[in-house]
Amino acid sequence: MIIDDSEMAREGIRMILESDPAFEVVAEGNSGEEALALSERWMPDLILMDIQMPGMGGLEATKRLKEKYPYVKVVMVTVSDDIAHLFDALKKGAQGYLLKNLKPDAWHEYLKAIAVDEAPMTRELAFRILKELSPMGADEAQASPLTSREREILGLVAKGLSNKDISSKLDISEHTVKNHLKNILQKLHLDNRVQLARYAYEQGWMSKR
Repeated sequence: MIIDDSEMAREGIRMILESDPAFEVVAEGNSGEEALALSERWMPDLILMDIQMPGMGGLEATKRLKEKYPYVKVVMVTVSDDIAHLFDALKKGAQGYLLKNLKPDAWHEYLKAIAVDEAPMTRELAFRILKELSPMGADEAQASPLTSREREILGLVAKGLSNKDISSKLDISEHTVKNHLKNILQKLHLDNRVQLARYAYEQGWMSKR
């Protein structure tokens, strides 16, 4: 689903998505209010959400959507690369952040990774996000149900490595990496890589330098 107050922007995004058969645009809207109404009707898997719109903006709409439909993945789409907007989007529950000036192939690759929770994150960005997110409680940080292999994989995820990079580094298959990550997420009761990176940071598995 595409939510943007600019008809031209919606048309451009739709053209990018429809150039890849993996994507199907089921609905479009021009406000946060429409995002909520259309989500109830269409139950989309992925929402591309503009940040600044008249009425309810994209950040508030994302917060409300994630409260009502935790399963849905929201990617903020904007012309601004302001890191503050990214922090706000992640705090509201968004899974990603796309700049409108990126090439179509970059959109396809990134959104496919988002869809299967594999979007990598740079080490620098990870640190900047972690500093903004509220820390876990001491008891939660101390107790870890993870195996040594799972902690190793988690540390690599926190450094921004993709599943493919991890499989190559550890000489295991991508399928094995995915299964490890599923186990890690379930054990820690977490939802995505940003939260995993925060957990690794709190455990001291990422250098703070």
